[in-house]
Amino acid sequence: MIYKVKKVNYPHDIVTSVPGSKSITNRALLIAALASGRSVLKGCLFSDDSRHFIDALIRLGFPVLVDEDKRKITITGFGGRIPKNEAEIDVGSAGTAARFLTALLGLSKGRYHIVSSEQMKKRPMKDLLVSLEKLGAHIEYDENEYHFPFTIGNTGEYADTVDINVDKSSQFLSALLISAIVMEKNFTINVTGTHGMAYVEMTRLMMKQFGLDVMQDKKNNSFIIPKKAAYESLDYDIEPDVSAACYFYAMSPLLHVKSKVMGVHQNSLQGDVAFLDVLADMGCTISDEADGIVCMPPKNAHIHGGSWDLSTFSDQALTLAAIAPFANAPVGIEGISHIRLQECDRINAIEENLTELGVRVEEIENGLKIYPAERIKPCKIKTYDDHRVAMSFTLPGLKAEGVEIIDPYCCRKTFENFYEVLEESVY
Repeated sequence: MIYKVKKVNYPHDIVTSVPGSKSITNRALLIAALASGRSVLKGCLFSDDSRHFIDALIRLGFPVLVDEDKRKITITGFGGRIPKNEAEIDVGSAGTAARFLTALLGLSKGRYHIVSSEQMKKRPMKDLLVSLEKLGAHIEYDENEYHFPFTIGNTGEYADTVDINVDKSSQFLSALLISAIVMEKNFTINVTGTHGMAYVEMTRLMMKQFGLDVMQDKKNNSFIIPKKAAYESLDYDIEPDVSAACYFYAMSPLLHVKSKVMGVHQNSLQGDVAFLDVLADMGCTISDEADGIVCMPPKNAHIHGGSWDLSTFSDQALTLAAIAPFANAPVGIEGISHIRLQECDRINAIEENLTELGVRVEEIENGLKIYPAERIKPCKIKTYDDHRVAMSFTLPGLKAEGVEIIDPYCCRKTFENFYEVLEESVY
């Protein structure tokens, strides 16, 4: 299937809404399952990823009630216990579900078989699985060592401490933090690497909202979970997805319009809110109003170039790359070497698609440099089955004729009605 992006000939102000945060929805699902009693999650994201997570919890025996129309999920937790001690779950291509549920099952007494999509089989898991083995997990691999599918479980003879490297994914650390209560002992996680620590801070703050205050030893870069740690059940409101909102904020300088996304605020738990600082550097004016953040375009209509380190909010590397050709000077995107290991090799996806668009791009140390383009060539965008490639590279087609998106509905992974919302908001 191909989506033909229509150039916006008569730009107007954008006011729109986006689904609930993927990152917060997935964390809330796991924490609620580990709490004692019934939690009600409101404003949830419903997508391929979250549905895989929900289905896995149901297969593990958790009572889960889903109301998609009201964007609400009700979960009954059992205080760190999994109702079934044997089950098979399918995490699909959902990286967060894959890492979070692997940690939970790897720390739990039982025997659990986990399968995944072919895409997820290729994504990094080794650092997490090695740490779980050191904590007593027994893992039997069906195919390749340290990759899905496998059977996992634990005897309950836990170590007091473990090391985890987050250079390939901060989800490894978040997964261990959330599920550590299963061990019912004082437990320390020593961290190496710095990638994605804004997402770890989101995890820590959400754990605190559900009643568990993780101790942090910043000197030794360690996290300590106390023996009697437990989660409280909650009625919990999930923020709009800032990653999704950023596509609409990027349209502000691109189309020279005002853009507002309802319910997004600067005090968001989500690290991607930092992309608004990049847009401010590019000449936009950002203001946080009562019902959502507003982005105003540069007053002189010129998008400023520059260099930015996106290591803590690297999902926006694709968004920035998609508007970079329209800047008045080169755009450097740094701190993003790890995005080669995400849903696809995202650095390659950026280079390939920008080249097809007629844009000069070159690799620099730990990133990319993108040059202003005199004109955008008509082309077909390859999405590589990556939702963020599809949504980001829709942006140039709003400014130039002839951009087509191959397999656009891979965006179902996180924003299944993206193109419907786009058309309602922009045209």
